[in-house]
This record gives sequence, structure tokens and C-alpha cells, in this order.
Amino acid sequence: MDPRIREHAQLVADAVDLSAGDDFVIKSEPPADDLVTALYEIAGERGANPLAIRTNRSGRAIRAYLRAADEADVEFETPAHQQALIEDADCHAVIRAHQNVTELGDVASETNAAYESAHSPILDERLGDRWTLTQHPTPANAQLAEMSTEAYENFVYDAVLKDWDEQEAFQAQMVEILDPAEEVRIVSGEGTDVRMSVAGNHTINDTSSNNLPGGEVFTAPVPDSVEGEVHFDKPVYRRGSEITDVRLTFEDGEVVEHSAEKNGDLLTSILDTDEGARRLGELGIGMNRDITEFTYNMLFDEKMGDTVHMAVGRAYEANVGEDNEQNESAQHVDMIVDMGEDSRIEVDGDVIQRNGTFRFEDGFEE
Repeated sequence: MDPRIREHAQLVADAVDLSAGDDFVIKSEPPADDLVTALYEIAGERGANPLAIRTNRSGRAIRAYLRAADEADVEFETPAHQQALIEDADCHAVIRAHQNVTELGDVASETNAAYESAHSPILDERLGDRWTLTQHPTPANAQLAEMSTEAYENFVYDAVLKDWDEQEAFQAQMVEILDPAEEVRIVSGEGTDVRMSVAGNHTINDTSSNNLPGGEVFTAPVPDSVEGEVHFDKPVYRRGSEITDVRLTFEDGEVVEHSAEKNGDLLTSILDTDEGARRLGELGIGMNRDITEFTYNMLFDEKMGDTVHMAVGRAYEANVGEDNEQNESAQHVDMIVDMGEDSRIEVDGDVIQRNGTFRFEDGFEE
């Protein structure tokens, strides 16, 4: 076994604070068996109780299920046995490990959306526990990133196996600016100029806990405060399909106009899932300088330096202040704006990043 897999597993176990007596649910796919095996070993060493199950968002099995259910005109319900399992568990690891990144490409968008809505209460349960999401490198993900298998493995482990204490200290400088802020404005090129209130909400320094790799600072907009236009100039890979050049217009916090150059019908399906899917649930700022290439994998791409991302749909409870509303949705779809050129981030009227360089970095221009 590649020794980096054992090191990766150790980070996953630490991220969920795996301890004696914990019931530990690991959701993965067959290509991640080595990582699952390493997690079982660590669970044994710590006296925890691991259970590995398949993910319900990728793979041949879920494609077969969804297509059959669509053909039979099934109305999805929240599966009580799955919900009971997640409720009873103490901690969770979700491991992405695709065999075919386009496996769900021929499942109807409406079917996917209905299934995700039915499983939303289960997701709520998991997000309320100790959890982490990570990536095991596979040839399929390497192909999507247009890399060799070896190069992709090195890319993943370079991004994951790093000095997280140093990264946390770097990002803390951004938290110090954003956490007490009232308003954020994002400007990029001619297509993006959007404002939002973050007053009273909490900024999270994401390093090596809920996401592996981490490398972002993120908060939640006040749902009805978002105004303006955003051009997401990086592609989104969702349900096995690529959505490109997404443009959203917000009024009173809601998407009132939207378009995409490719797979606009999929974008519409996402936004039509529920009322909360037309509002922003997250504003994130990428700060992981070891992620230097766009790979069509949002777990990595949203952490890139010189980017911001915004997610339509669910806001994380931990971001929402006591007196503020949490945006609720079955969706949480991140989309990226490149901030490397002709761009700036303003916080309460002060420019805190220009053309990808933060105010606290060398080379920042007022």
C-alpha cells in the first residue's frame, strides 16, 4: 500500500476525532478500498466500530436504481433505515472515488433532484455530527483532470498531506477581516459585481476538518441580501455533466435570471429543486496555494488561490448567527469565479484582495 494512503487515513480519522466506542460510517466506492482498509486499521487501533457502505451519489448501482425508479414513476421518500443509520452513528467519512465520472449523465435531472430532496433530512443528520469529505485518487478522476494517473495521485496528496497548522495561520488573517464584517462585494471583469450582507454570521477557517483538502475561508450570506450579477467563469461538474459559463442575476437575494452556455437545463433543474436553491448559502474564498490546477473536482477547485466560490442552496448551520436565518435546501452547488485578473474583493468598502493577492501578502497593490 502506498504509505501516503495510511497518512491520508490518519488525517481522516483525526478530522472526525475518531475515538474509542465511536460508531463510524464510511461511505465510499470500490476504488477506495485501500483507504477504507487503512481506516479500518486505525479504527481497530482506537477501539472504534467502522462500517463501510456505498455512497448514494455516484456509481453504477445508484444509476441503475435511479433509472429504474424513473421508468416506474416512483415517488421518492426519505428511507427510514438509512436515516436511522446516520442518526445512530457518531462520525462519518465520505470518500469520493469515481470509476466513471459521467455515470449519472443519462439520469434525468428531475429524477436526480427528487432523489436529492428526499435524502435531504439524512444529509442534515450527517452535517450535525462529526464528518469529513475527501478524495481518493482514481484513473477516472485523473482523466477528468487531464492528468496521468501518477500525476493526479501526486496532485491529490500534495494538496492533502501538508502542514495544516501553517495553512490555518495563513487563513486566520482572512478570518480576522471577514468575521466581523457587515458587507462583502465581489467584482471580476465585466460580468461579476455582486454585494451581500454577512452581518452576524460566522466565518469558518477550513483546514483539515470537514474537507480534506481544506484551504478556504467561508461564511454564509444573509439570504435576502444578495444583489447583482455573477459570471462563474469556471465550469461546474454536476450529476455527470459539465455546466459552463453560468450567469446568475440576484434581486432581494433570489436568482431572477440565469443562463449557461452548456447544460442550461441542468442548471435550471438545480435552481428549481426548492425555494432555497435560488438563494446563496455560502461565500468561500480559496486560499490553498498548493492547488494550482483546475481539475473539475470542486473539493479541490474551490480551494484554489485566486478564486472565490458561491454556493446556491443550503447554508451550513455553523456559519449562521443566532439571530439570522439559515437558507435551507436539498442543494448545495458551488460555483467558481476566477479572481486572478481585473478583480477585487471589498469588505465594508475596503479592498482586501486585488487580482488574487491578499492585503496581508507581499505584492498587494492598494
